[in-house]
Amino acid sequence: MAERRDFYEVLGLRPDATSDEIQRAYRKLARTYHPDINKDPEAEERFKEISEAYDVLSDPELRKRYDAFGHDFRRAPEGVDAETWARAGTGRPGAGERVWFDEGGIDLDDLFGDMFASRGRPRWGPVPGADQELELELSVDDAYKGVHRWLTVAGPEGTRSMEVTIPPGVADGQRIRLAGHGGQGTGGASAGDLYLVVRIAPHPRYRVEGRDIHVQLPLTPWEAALGARVAVDTPGGEVQVRVPPGTSSGRRLRLRGRGMPGPPGRKGDLYAEVRIMVPSRMTDDERRLFEQLAATSRFDPRSRP
Repeated sequence: MAERRDFYEVLGLRPDATSDEIQRAYRKLARTYHPDINKDPEAEERFKEISEAYDVLSDPELRKRYDAFGHDFRRAPEGVDAETWARAGTGRPGAGERVWFDEGGIDLDDLFGDMFASRGRPRWGPVPGADQELELELSVDDAYKGVHRWLTVAGPEGTRSMEVTIPPGVADGQRIRLAGHGGQGTGGASAGDLYLVVRIAPHPRYRVEGRDIHVQLPLTPWEAALGARVAVDTPGGEVQVRVPPGTSSGRRLRLRGRGMPGPPGRKGDLYAEVRIMVPSRMTDDERRLFEQLAATSRFDPRSRP
């Protein structure tokens, strides 16, 4: 008799898989090997194996016993620990031996017998639809303010369009779940979920890192030296930035809570990065004033402290 495969291996999972990962793996495999979809003669046996693994691992109590006893989990009496069971030298049931779940007396023949209808054709239960994933590119402004979008989703059932609402403050890489908008189920089962993966497009003025927004702040030499209040454009509108006297290029001025929106306590910040600019063409008066400053000032940015 062939060795039974580990249930986690059947679903392509690690032993520490979460319940959501177990469900997603089952949906994906069921859509591939369901006999109503896959006409390969081996698909039927593969689907049986997948269904049995899912039935056990999706049930917290059965999974706990399976993790402790392996494929003997149905035979091990209630209350016995795994080490005692292993020392007893019990093995897998032999050919023809009936396997019982627990004292309730439900055996495998009863469990799987109703899967077969008359005329010898298997009768399969409902299979949930597969989850789907779609990348959604947004501008910084749309990600900041939220937006309504029409999407076209292609799948085995055909192409369909839907309008979705993107909430304000979504982050790059964030996954938005649209329950019931994935692949269609069979036999009356529920549809899968659609996951939108947000990608924020590059912007000529803003750089987004997480929920923080970075923007360059050009200053004149006298604004940087004397201090000033200057206006800065942000996705949320114009804000005033206070520039302290003696500000040098490269300094970052932080405005708390002026980055991307988010839940309370999780709003991003705005960082205005200073760049000191000088006129490429100067009037005679401007040149004369700069020459006076050069002659008067003792400031040397290249001297060591």
